[in-house]
Formats: sequence, structure tokens, C-alpha cells
Amino acid sequence: MTHPSRRQFMAMTGGTAALMGLGLSPAALAQAAASGQLTMAYSSDVPTWDPNARTLAAVQSLYKCLFDQPLDQSPALETIPALITEWGYQDDDGLELALSFRDDVLFHDGVPMTAEDFRFSFYERPRMEVPDGQRRPDTAFLWRNVEDIEVISPTEAVMKFTQPFPSAISWLHFLASFVVPKHVFEDVGLEGFQARPIGTGPYRFVEYQPGSRVVMEAFADYWNGAPAIPNLTVEFVRDATARVAAIEARRVQVSVDLPIRENERLAAMPGLTGRVDPVADVILLQITQNGGFERPEVRLAAHHAINKEALSRAFYLGRAVPIAAPAARGTPGYPEDFDFPFSEERALELLASVGHGPDNPVRVTLSTTNGFFPNDFDLSRAIAGMWERVGIQAEVEVIEASTYQERLRAQELMEATIFQWGNSTGDPEMYGGYLLDPNAIFSAMKAPEMGELIGPLLTETDHEARMAGYRHAHQFAVENGFAIGLLQATKSVVHTDDVAYAAWDNGWTLPAAWSLG
Repeated sequence: MTHPSRRQFMAMTGGTAALMGLGLSPAALAQAAASGQLTMAYSSDVPTWDPNARTLAAVQSLYKCLFDQPLDQSPALETIPALITEWGYQDDDGLELALSFRDDVLFHDGVPMTAEDFRFSFYERPRMEVPDGQRRPDTAFLWRNVEDIEVISPTEAVMKFTQPFPSAISWLHFLASFVVPKHVFEDVGLEGFQARPIGTGPYRFVEYQPGSRVVMEAFADYWNGAPAIPNLTVEFVRDATARVAAIEARRVQVSVDLPIRENERLAAMPGLTGRVDPVADVILLQITQNGGFERPEVRLAAHHAINKEALSRAFYLGRAVPIAAPAARGTPGYPEDFDFPFSEERALELLASVGHGPDNPVRVTLSTTNGFFPNDFDLSRAIAGMWERVGIQAEVEVIEASTYQERLRAQELMEATIFQWGNSTGDPEMYGGYLLDPNAIFSAMKAPEMGELIGPLLTETDHEARMAGYRHAHQFAVENGFAIGLLQATKSVVHTDDVAYAAWDNGWTLPAAWSLG
């Protein structure tokens, strides 16, 4: 077997109370750094310590501290070996994916990881019964086409699919794809595992205070070498202003997802370094056909009324690239020759055609997080202002990321919800394939027409035909008011100069790859 390579898919060009809760003084932080302690201010807590339960891109980096994925990505996003050393299809139909595993991987309790743990994580666990009122893990949907995983030996297995699954290799290093220990689930169950998670990752669990912090320590027996930073504390600081204050006061050494202008200001200070990197994620509006957005004319008017260039200049110093379709530019499923222009005139015409305008506005709710990604709340208020000019009156509602997840699964999202959609792979299935397929648990827009377009692409094995199909589906969705893409996302990080920070093109923040100097 050979390691499949993937084309580089992007040209990467272009609260006081919360702060006091961090507790460490600048002097104490300097002393901690000298002894190998790193403290990071992070924008969101995990919804659960079950890493396979929910596909929430914002916490992928936290899960990757404690757990490993079968495959991994390099900083430039090429697929690379991890727990799996070799992989490849052993049949012409793409129904049997043969995998070889490392033989030197230990869980944090010292028990060796084998192919049986992989089978449990990706076949048995997704099919386990769940208590009444609880949902199955997202992996039950993601890996629904796995017919079986045949374990050949402790280091060999074959994934068998009911139909071709062309994105399977990408999913092995994407969201909710982590290997968990079968023996721990059998011994203490899901509840016990969530209380004290055990993985094979570079750090092991020490302490967790929900909504406050998680403390980890380097795993000395990590298969890829123990991390250079032995002690890690991640403080959950949802308020962006508090994250700015934390790094400015040197109460943390790393602070992520900061407002871009604050990043620029902080980076000019002695002892601090700021980074703003374009990533593969996209900022978009998850829209529905509910309430005021029932009519396509209104949805299209809402899109025409958004001046994306102005949003990028105002909130991202022009570094966030506007997108017409719900995918990142430069990825193979983005229709590069397609544009959806900003036009207040066209928006007014569309609204007038259904009896609305500034004097008789359509009333909608625009849901937004606040501090989940840089400038999310400010971005939402600006969009609401643009809509008001043409006759769409939006009530801006602040919600938590977890609320977004619950509403999405329950199909209870309001007319529009601003969200940063994660896709570290660049595969278009992870953009429109899940955003727009009415049969997907991640889809807000349940349009049957999109199902007819995307359904065949989920099993299309011809690469060029698959990419062309997704380009057409992305454009069709925008032209019919099923999708509103806004901007390609950026990753904003400020760290103290003693942190040797390594960046990933997908926006991961991985302390195991850093060092303190």
C-alpha cells in the first residue's frame, strides 16, 4: 500500500470578571513558564469529553490534546500517517479500505491500542443504544455506511462499506473521528469515561472545571514523543474582551480568536507576537425557509444586501476573503468563475416584488454567537444594519455555540444564524455536502432540490466528476437562495515571545507542537 497524497487545496494569501478568574499574576505566570507551564485563553469549552459525540470544529484542537485520530494532517494540510501507518482500497469498487496500525501506541492508562479499539470507535460505539431523550453520537451518521470493520490482527483491519465512500480517508482526520479505549467504556461506561477521559494523545487529563478550565500534563509514553511543554492549562474565556485583557496583562501566554484590530494593537507591544492567518473555514449564514425567509425573493434580497468587502475591511482589516458560495476559495469545489454581487438596488427590487421594503419590512431573527470566533457579534449587527436599509428588520439574538448545535439537530434554527463552519480537509462534501444535503444532520436548509444534486455525489468515485458536481451544487444553492456565504475565515492568535508557536493552515491550535524558550 502507498500513502495517498492530496493536492494542496489552497493558496494561503490572501469582561473583567472573567479575567480575574484566571487567577495568575504576571510574575506567577513568568515563574510558571520557566517551569514548563503554559496557560492559554480559549474561546469555547467542550460540549462533552466524548470526542466522537459532536462535530464542533472550535473544540477540535482541545480534543487533539487528549486523543489521536487515525490519520492526521501536516501544517500544510497534507494527509499523513498517525495511528494508521498505511492505507488503501483493496478492491476496485471502493468498498474495502485496508488499514495498518502502529504497534507502539498506549492509552494513558498504559493499555496498548489495537485494531479492536479502532473497530469499537468507528463501528461498535456509533451503534450502541442510548438512554431515552439522548442522541446518538454524530459518528452514527458520519459512518452509517460502514457495514463492518474486520480485524485481521492487532495492527490490521479492513473497513467494509455498503456503498462507495470517497471521503472516508478525509473523515479519518476530520471532526469527531478519534480512537477511544474499548476497555474503558466496558469498565466504567460512557458516563465514567466522560468524567475522566482517556485517550492516546500527547497530553493526559488531570482536572476539569466545566466552563472554567481544563488542566493536562504531557504523556511521557506518547508514541510520537512527549510534548516539549509538560504542563498545559486551557482557560475557557468566552468573552473576547477578556481574552484580550488576559494576554495584555500577561495572565496567559497564548490567547486565540481575538478581534483583528486588537490583535494588531497587541502585536505592537514589546514581548508579544500576533498572527492573523487565513484558514480553510468559512463564515456563513445558516439560513432556513422559516418565518420571514420562507420566500426565495427575501432570501436572495438578504444576500444581495450584504456588502462583504465592507465587512472584511471593517472587522478583518481586509484579510477575510469574500466568498460567493459556501466553500473556501481555492478549494476544488468552489465555483471560481461565479459571483453574487452586492446590490442594494437588486435587493430592493426583489423585496418589492413580494410587497416589502423599508416602509414595510420583513421581520426575521438573526442568531449569533458572541466571541466564538473573531467579531461574530459585531459582524451580525453590521449585517442587520445592511438589511434594514433595504427592508429586512432583523432582531439580533445572542446564543451559545452549544445552542446552535442543539437547534440545528432539532431543526429549530431561526431564519438566519451566523456561524464559522469548519472544514480542515478542503473536501467539498464537508462544505455544501453537509450544509445543503437535506438528509444530513448538519443541514439547516432542507431543500429537496439540493438532495437530488448532492445525493449522487456522496458515492461518486470519479474525482473530477465529483468536484464538478459540487461546484454546480454550490452555485445552484446560492442562485436559489439556499445558501449565503460571507467570508473565508481567519485565525487570530497573540502569544508571548517565549512561545515557539506553530501554525496549521486549518486554524488548529496544538500546544503539543509548541515549545517554551
